[in-house]
Amino acid sequence: MIKLKRAYERAERGDGYRVLVDRLWPRGIKKENLPLDEWAKELSPTTELRKTFGHDPAEWNEFRMRYQLELRAPVARKRIEALAQRALASNVTLVYSARDEDHNNAVVLKRVLEQKATRKAA
Repeated sequence: MIKLKRAYERAERGDGYRVLVDRLWPRGIKKENLPLDEWAKELSPTTELRKTFGHDPAEWNEFRMRYQLELRAPVARKRIEALAQRALASNVTLVYSARDEDHNNAVVLKRVLEQKATRKAA
C-alpha cells in the first residue's frame, strides 16, 4: 500500500518505508527529527518544473503532465520500479512538505507507483 504524509505529521509504525520525495529539505525540520528510510531526490520534479508550477492549482494539469514525463527518465524509472515492488509487500509512505494536500508531486508519484504496482501484481 502506498500512503501520503506531510513531513510535518508525526511518523507512525504503520507508515512502513518512509521516503521523502521533495528536492528540498522541509523547512523548519532538523534532519534528525524526520524519520526517513530514504530521500529520493531523483523522484522529485526538477527545479524548473517546481518553480513553474509554484503550487498554483490553475497549473495543476500542466504540472502533472510534465512531471509524469520527467518520471520516465531512466534513473527515476529504476526507483519507481523498486518502490512499486516494495509496496506490494509492505506499506510505503511518500513524505512531502507542500501545504496543498491535493496538488503536489507526491500525489502524482503515488498514482504512478500504484499503476506500476498493479501491473506487477497482475
